[in-house]
Amino acid sequence: MGALQSSPGRPEYSDLAEKTGFSFEQIGVLHKRFKQLSHNEETLRRDHFNEIDDLAFNPIRAQIIEAFFDRRNFHQNGEGKVQEIGFEEFVVVMSHFRPPSAHMTEEQRGKTRREKLRFLFNMHDTDNDGIITLEEYRHVVEELLSRSGTLEKETAKCIADAAMLEVASISVGHMEPDEFYEGITFEHFLKLLERFEIESRMIIRFLNMDTTTLCK
Repeated sequence: MGALQSSPGRPEYSDLAEKTGFSFEQIGVLHKRFKQLSHNEETLRRDHFNEIDDLAFNPIRAQIIEAFFDRRNFHQNGEGKVQEIGFEEFVVVMSHFRPPSAHMTEEQRGKTRREKLRFLFNMHDTDNDGIITLEEYRHVVEELLSRSGTLEKETAKCIADAAMLEVASISVGHMEPDEFYEGITFEHFLKLLERFEIESRMIIRFLNMDTTTLCK
């Protein structure tokens, strides 16, 4: 499952560095965290992530963990989930949380933004049908709101439904009363977030590592 045996900084890591934008030094830092998290095993499983205190109270903790085991996020055009990942897959998924480099061209920055938004979209498109359905969106909103402890589940559900109707109006414009909104496509998702600065906000902290430090 892509576990790399060589030491970070060696030529064997050139492809991984080119694929992710990380330097050899940064891959070295990630390798230490990987070994710490996996207890020196060659692969990571979901239960390893369950041990991370910084993720324990994150409202989308489950989605973050699943993202590491989703083949769609490995830059290989794959589908479905895996039970464990090697170091290579770990680094590739971590690269989605890497802030953009100040030296990027506009074309590179646009590509990076699209990849980050695709990653976010995949997190919520749990059945991999290319659409974030009302049920999937409702689940995310309910989870975010219910974690606050101030709203009951039924209230959170109503807020989620209202939010989805608002999304529908933005995505497809006016809808007739008998029209059914299937959900958010990736193109709609891009449109919804076109003015949202996502590049520097997608960071993740665990095992005392902050991905804002993983920028050249």
